[in-house]
Order: sequence, then structure tokens, then C-alpha cells
Amino acid sequence: MIKWLTTSFWDFIASKILRNRIGLLVALVLFTLFMAFQWQKIRMTYTEANILPKDNDISIQYNLFLEKFGEEGNLIVIGFKDDAFFTEKNVRLWEEFINEIKKDKAVDLTLSISDLKVLKKDTLNQKFNLVPFVNNSQFSDAYLKEKKDELFNNLPFYESMLFNKESGAVRFAIYINKDIVNTSKRKEFVDKYLNEKRVEAFEKATGIDLKISGMPYIRTLNSQSILGEIGLFVGAALGITSLLFFFFFRSFRATFISMIIVIIAVMWSFGTIGLLNYEITVLTAIIPPLIIVIGIPNCIFLINKYQQEIKKHGNKAKSLQRVISRVGNATLMTNLTTAAGFATFIITDSDLLKEFGIIASLNIIFLFFLSLIIIPILYSYMPLPKDKHLAHLEKNYIQFFIDWILVTIKKRTIAIYSVAIGLLVFGIIGITQMRISGSVIEDMPKNTGFFEDIRFYEKEFDGVMPLEIMIDTKRPKGALKSATLKRINELQETIEEIPELSKPVSLVNLLKYAKQTYYNGNPEYYELPTKQEEAFILSYIKNSTGKGKENLLKSYIDSTGQFVRITTFMRDIGTDKMKHTEERLAQKIDKLFPKERYDVAITGKAYIFEKGTHYLVHNLVISLLFAIFLISLLMAYLFRSFKMIIISLLPNILPLIITAGLMGFLGVPIKPSTILVFSIAFGISVDDTIHFLAKYRQELIANNWRIKKSVYNTVKDAGVSMLYTSVVLFFGFSVFTLSSFGGTIALGGLVATTLLFAMLSNLIFLPALLLSLERSIANEQEFTEPTIDILAEDKEEIETENE
Repeated sequence: MIKWLTTSFWDFIASKILRNRIGLLVALVLFTLFMAFQWQKIRMTYTEANILPKDNDISIQYNLFLEKFGEEGNLIVIGFKDDAFFTEKNVRLWEEFINEIKKDKAVDLTLSISDLKVLKKDTLNQKFNLVPFVNNSQFSDAYLKEKKDELFNNLPFYESMLFNKESGAVRFAIYINKDIVNTSKRKEFVDKYLNEKRVEAFEKATGIDLKISGMPYIRTLNSQSILGEIGLFVGAALGITSLLFFFFFRSFRATFISMIIVIIAVMWSFGTIGLLNYEITVLTAIIPPLIIVIGIPNCIFLINKYQQEIKKHGNKAKSLQRVISRVGNATLMTNLTTAAGFATFIITDSDLLKEFGIIASLNIIFLFFLSLIIIPILYSYMPLPKDKHLAHLEKNYIQFFIDWILVTIKKRTIAIYSVAIGLLVFGIIGITQMRISGSVIEDMPKNTGFFEDIRFYEKEFDGVMPLEIMIDTKRPKGALKSATLKRINELQETIEEIPELSKPVSLVNLLKYAKQTYYNGNPEYYELPTKQEEAFILSYIKNSTGKGKENLLKSYIDSTGQFVRITTFMRDIGTDKMKHTEERLAQKIDKLFPKERYDVAITGKAYIFEKGTHYLVHNLVISLLFAIFLISLLMAYLFRSFKMIIISLLPNILPLIITAGLMGFLGVPIKPSTILVFSIAFGISVDDTIHFLAKYRQELIANNWRIKKSVYNTVKDAGVSMLYTSVVLFFGFSVFTLSSFGGTIALGGLVATTLLFAMLSNLIFLPALLLSLERSIANEQEFTEPTIDILAEDKEEIETENE
């Protein structure tokens, strides 16, 4: 049965494909049209990818925070560091700029010079009133200078929130409606009011360099960068692979057929995203060019086989039949191993990785069917290749490379093992120096204006990445208790001592400001009320509490008074410093807030991402091990030999260790983007092993189990295709280094490097292993019921060629 599946079955498939050419082409056209119709469902992602699963404790805490206080990433900040702002001309130009923004329904609240409110004591009604900080009718240079001095010297409540007293930097705030933050309306808002043309017009009129940031703004521009790079990657991948393909084959016909296949595959990949209602994310955006890069090796093996057959006997029908029957099973297995490398992401609990794994693995299988159907059918309608199209099979540089490989494995076995052991030791030492890192902005484009603005806010206001601390007092109105307020105040003092965090804001800040206002605005009284002062100051605040935007407490405490938040912002400090910061906060929290009386959770987008990075690393190590296990099963099916499984895995695990070692020595951290490298590269590099061992298996049978002759013939035959595919894969993945995203650059560069090592390992280390272990593996018992077989006539033909 197994033998039929691997020999007669592929003869059956070959006859069906070649006899139903028109029907299959029509089916492909109709399916492509169907996939193209799904493009209309494609949409960009408008949310950050939460790598943590929904049932994770940290995710549950974050969702509870959102339930109590709403989306925390709804703040856009516009700032500058320029004394020239506080002049009548520039302030009026600013008001024109910001007033149009205020009118939009997408805006909940703005904190600008004209709508900045301050507290004023109303003794008669025993409450605080919110009154404008400036009188718009009194704008003059002298008046604005006076107000600037008042802001910087008399309103400590707004220090670090709106201004940096030491440097003079100022920022204003726009709070986006929380309901639209994660929708396309956020993009429409940013495009309409904060577009480059509008900002530059203001800067030209005032001479002030505006710095814009905040999560809604960053996410919008980041998404646009992702979308813009899809076209770049697809175009670059098509360009480089087509040029390399033509360079190798010197045939417009072969290049044209290959381009048709990968272009259809790209159309199907976009269609799959739409069909499954997935979004374009930083990962799914790289799938179309990835499909191009992975699809070309299929074309190389199949077309190379066709041309080799034509050169042998010149019979087109026989050549096309053998392309399918001889290479079909090996090509299927190589595509399955590549798909397996991506499919392992499906076992993670991350929606982002699951979607990436599903789309990539599905479309790699699609690639197999496209290649197997289109190449034989199109060649069946074309004239036989000319001698010039077959000349590449005997190119001098190819022959030189193959001869070098043969000399190396024949005469330098000790050197091969010495180098392999040396590289293994190098990799292991490098692995010990690897570090884990991850932040929300770490992989964002460094050469963009919005990234420079992020750095401005990190320097002047200690970052824009929100970090939240939510305190559950376990009883209604518990947040307003004197003991709780003192604990919060002490925790905030600790936060202020941490250089990576900004000055925190909470209910305590409001109470300090209320006390200052109660004592006629004297900044010396900006401190927490004493227990005696709390009663009448809190009563003033309660009498002041209105509805909606006028509610003084709603941003800091939930409606029951049980939950209270502390908001701070974090610099892009990476995982190492983040861990240290978290430990310091946790120690203080444990000391201040007894667990029997309080539940305290550190949360926020920055914290979620950092925890997600650690979770991802752990899960992707598991997925890599699963990929190795899964591919081992495929090897077991292919060769029916445990020894051959070990031999096939060693040349592919070694390049992974070398790459990991390079990352350690070069300081490239383990993060969501770089951890993907290993499963992807392993799944692809095993393809060369399968093609090599499949050909080796055929040569063994044809050469009556003579190991050396079989190995040498395999290097001569399979080595050409392996060289071609490895070069295409190397330069194809190098296309991703054109990205402006650090993660995508690292992914492309590291996979390309790994595949280069894998090619050399499979062409040098693998043959050396086969030759060294010939006595233990070169017996017919190891290959009983082989799954890759050859026809009797093929065996005779190989024997004749060898003679």
C-alpha cells in the first residue's frame, strides 16, 4: 500500500494532471478570481496585538482595569521646546490649529493653553470651581509671559503632565473618544488633523517645531508604515527572485512561468487573509513576500528536473510525467516540512501567532499544488527547451562549486568535523550570552519623524508608554480613606525615584491641588491633606463633582470608590530594566498594601507587552521543539529509519545553534520578531535535506548500496538545485532587511544567515555523516518498504549513466 502511494500513486497523479490540463487551468482561474474577490474584506489592525492569552492572569487584570477605567491609550500629546510659543501671534495661530480639532466628535477632552482649567475656591458654596487659566480676550505678549510664569511656578499639579520645569518643554493633550481608539475612525482623525501638511503649515508660520506622540498617533503611523512596506517587499521579492532565476536558468520562459506561480500564490495569500477575516498585522504583512521567496525553490526543483530529463532523452511527454512522478513526493514532503515550521505557531495561545501560522502554512501547501499543476501544464504547450536553456546545467562556476564540495567531503573529513564541533561550541557559548528584550516601540521604524518625537518625550517627560497601577481596596469608598491615600502617596514617591518612569498622577495629586487651592493657591500647600483637613477638603471636592467632563474624580477613581489608579509613563527601557523596575515596585507594593486588605495590580500596555515577550519566548521554544518532533515524524515516514532521522536533523539543528550564538555575541536580543527565526528557518532548511536524501536513496538502489558512489552522485545531481534554491532563499529573505521595522530586519537577516549555514551544512556535513556512518546505515534493512522509490526502467537508466 505504502509503495503504491509513493510510486504508482504519483504516476496516477501525473496522468491526471496531463490529461486534464484545460479543466485544471479553468479551475485555477476561477479559484484565483474567488480569492481576489476576498480582498475587499482585508483590513488593517487598529489594536495592539496582545500576545498573552485571554485567560492569563495578567490579561484578566488588564481587562478588569479597562472595565473600571476604560481604554488608557487614548492620549495624543503635542509639544515643543521653544520660548517663542508664549507670544500673542503664536498662541493665536495655535488656537486656530487646535480649535478645529476640538470641534470633532472624536475628541473627548483637550488640555491646551486656552481651555486649561484651574481650581478656584468657592467659599459661599463650599466647593471648587473649574475656571479658565487664561482670558482669551487679554492675549498679549506681556500677559502670556505672566501666565507662563504662573504655570511653571504656581501649578505643580501640571508639572511633568504639561511642562518640564527644568528644560521649559511644554506639551498639550488631546484625549480621543475611547470608543474609537481601536477603530478606523482613529486613523481618519489623525489623517485629517495631524497630517504632515497641516503640521508643517503651523511650523512654518510660527517657527516652532511640533512634537506629536501618544499611543493613538504612534499606532496610526505605525500601521501606515506596515501597509506601505507590503508593496515594497512584494516588489523587491519579485525583482530579486526573478533576476536570480533568470541568471541561473537563462530562460525567459522558465522565469515567466515561475513568476506566474508566485504572483497567483500572492493573490491567494491576500485572499486567505480576507476569507478568514484576519487583519493585516506586522506579521501577516510579510506573508505575501514570504510566499514569493518560498515558492521559487519549488519552481527551481521542478523546472531543473524537467530540463535534466529533456537533456537525457529529449522526450517531452516522458519528461513531464517524470517531473511529477519522480519529484512530486519529495516536493510534497519539503512543502509539508516548511508548512510545519509555520504551523507550530498555531499551538501557541497568541492570536497574533496563530493567524500568522494558519495563513502561512495554508499558502505553502497552496504553493505546492500551484507548482505541481502549472509547471507541467504550461511546458506541455511550449516547444522543447533549446540548448542555450540547458547550458546552465554545465556552467563552469557551478561545476567548480560542486567539485570543491566533492574534494572537501572526500579528503577533509577531519576538517569538516573539527569545524562543525568548533561552530557548535561557538554557538553554545553565544547562547549563554543571549538576553531577552521587548518593548512596545523597540521594533518601530527608527528613521521616521514620529520615532524622533517619541525620543523627545522620553527625554523631556520620561516616555509615552502608559504604565498603570490599579488598587482594589476591597470595599466601597475605600480609596478615599486616609490610610489608603497615604499609602498611595508613598508609592508615588518611590515611582518618582525611578528614572525610567515619569512623575505619577493619581487621586493623591488632585487632593494635593485641592489643598493648595483651599489655601488660596499657595504652592507651598501642595501636599496631601492632614487627617483633620481631609473632611472639609473632600467635602469641597464632592460638592464640585459634576457629570461628564466636569467630574473631577472620574479619571482617578471608579464610580464605587473601591478602585483607584496610579498612572505613570515609561521610557523604552527594554525587558531587563523593566524586570528590575517591576521588582522594585512589587517590593514597595507588598510593604505598603497588605494582601488581606488590598489587591494591587501592575498593568498597562507597556507592562502587557513586556510580559507577552517572556510568554512568547517560552511558547516558541516549545513550538520549535514541536516543529523538530513533527518534522522527525515526516522523516520517519519518508525513510523508515531512526538512524536516518538523526542524520537528517543534525545538519539542520547545527545552523540554528550557530545563528543563536551569533545573536548572543552580536547583542541581538531574543524578542517576538527574532524568536520566529528558528521555527521558520528549520522548516525551510530541512527541504534541502529531503531532496538530498531522496536522491541519495535512489542512487543507493541504482548503485547496489555502494555508499561512496551514491553520495558523490547525489552531490553532483542534487547539489545544483540546492545551490540555486539556497541562493534564492538567502537573497529573498534579505529583502526584509529593506524594512524600517527593526523586528522585520532582524527576521530577514537572521533567517537568510541561517539558511546559508544550512546549505553548507547539508552539502558538506550531511554527506560527511553518510560516508562516516556507511557501515551502520548502508544496508537494505534500513530501507525496507521505502517511501521514495524509482521505477525499474529508471534504475536501469541511472546505472547506464553511472557506467
